[in-house]
Amino acid sequence: METEPDAVARIQSEWRRERPDLDSSPQGVIGRLHRVAARLTTELTTVYGAHGLAEGDFDVLATLRRAGAPYERTAGELAEHTMITTGGMSKRLDRLERVGLVSRRSSETDGRGRVIRLTEQGRATIDAAVTDHLANERRLLDELDPADAAALERILTEWLARLGG
Repeated sequence: METEPDAVARIQSEWRRERPDLDSSPQGVIGRLHRVAARLTTELTTVYGAHGLAEGDFDVLATLRRAGAPYERTAGELAEHTMITTGGMSKRLDRLERVGLVSRRSSETDGRGRVIRLTEQGRATIDAAVTDHLANERRLLDELDPADAAALERILTEWLARLGG
């Protein structure tokens, strides 16, 4: 069964026509990965939003939850384990604290440091959100044959390692 060309294939065809001296074949992978990532982000953030969370909120709360009891990390550790800048982290923590999902206290080992802890409400929120998130990820991945999903994971893991990520 032949499928109709997608937007990436049309873009490649146009580049081959306009610039036959260039190799547009990388767009087949990169362009589609970019489009898949954008679509996945939309699908994932919809679930976060259903729990009143933005993507960064989910990331912070999940990082605290994965720390294990007592569900706390220093601000520096949070920055290391998330994709949020330290400036963005302060704003996010202010908001999460305002809505009662985290609390902050001074570090007992570093007088200037702060320790962020999940509140009971924060733990309940992230537990519900991560349950829905993992079910959503399963739904999205189930669009692929299990062998293809396993191969894709292996390929992406290797590629990411080579890119230094």
